[in-house]
Amino acid sequence: MEAIEIVLPGKVEPEGLELRSRTLTAPGAGQVLLRMDATGVSFAEQQMRRGKYYDQPAFPFVPGYDVVGTVIAVGPGVDDEWVGRRAAAVTKVGGWASQLVLEAADLVPVPDGLDPAAVETVVVNGVTAWQMLHRVARARDGATVVVLGANGGVGSTLVQLARHAGMTVIGTASPRHHQAVRDLGAVPVDYRDPALYERIREIAPDGVDAVFDHVGGEGLTQSWRLLRRGGTLVSYGTAATKDDEGNSQLPVLRLFARLALWNYLPNGRGAHFYNFWAGRRLRPATFRARLSDDLTQVLRLLSDGVITPQIAARFPLAEAPAALALAESRTVAGKIVLTPAG
Repeated sequence: MEAIEIVLPGKVEPEGLELRSRTLTAPGAGQVLLRMDATGVSFAEQQMRRGKYYDQPAFPFVPGYDVVGTVIAVGPGVDDEWVGRRAAAVTKVGGWASQLVLEAADLVPVPDGLDPAAVETVVVNGVTAWQMLHRVARARDGATVVVLGANGGVGSTLVQLARHAGMTVIGTASPRHHQAVRDLGAVPVDYRDPALYERIREIAPDGVDAVFDHVGGEGLTQSWRLLRRGGTLVSYGTAATKDDEGNSQLPVLRLFARLALWNYLPNGRGAHFYNFWAGRRLRPATFRARLSDDLTQVLRLLSDGVITPQIAARFPLAEAPAALALAESRTVAGKIVLTPAG
């Protein structure tokens, strides 16, 4: 079977992405052939094209962090009942393709009747938000939390999960997205306001129970200072240094050192770095079971209408360069989705 793929050939601008055709081999033992119904553009791909995403493969490769698709063939040892069923998978790379071969163990069944583009918005974003909120911060009903980038893919899902769990949410975003943040149930604050953190303290003068920070950099200290005793800082990115030249691992190492120091201090607060892939290599079965459980929970909420999918735009796969450029413009709310033909 011929598959259409989007290839990242090296450190290029979005328009440097390449379209190619490749012949796929039949799925091997324990594998399936998946027809892509939807995939997405995330911050990871934006960093990969700069060569700055931690542990990314060598160029050239096919980007695509997650995928929703229909199983069209199975390899030896895989139940034939998978054929014709829709499933989601987190791939890290490879999702920007019309068909792809995956390990059957990585598939999570998708409930019938859901739009694959809607499902795509909550695959890696939904698992990330769910795990940070419930497994890392362990925030509870009545808590007050701060979500930086509340209009983004992870942020908008996180706001909805927190509100569903009975929490008060303060969300940062540019003014053009404030109404969208309000519609999700959060109190919006302008992330460009020089007095951003003072404004948050006015809203929550006694401190907050959790801060979810994907920005990092010098603002991380301010996020830490927002916490009340017993609160938790969850760091899950270093967007503040995305354009910095040099070794991409250095900002992460500095971040780890800072979080370790804060945890060492006797202040009654916790600081954690969320790594989606933690445990994947050492305990793959446990990792897959946890991911499947958490994504199943999120998909149930999507099916029940608790989560409203935040689709910023839809592009056909062949227009991935334009989709990536739009994602990097920071002018949209939600997730940009790629589909086979638009």
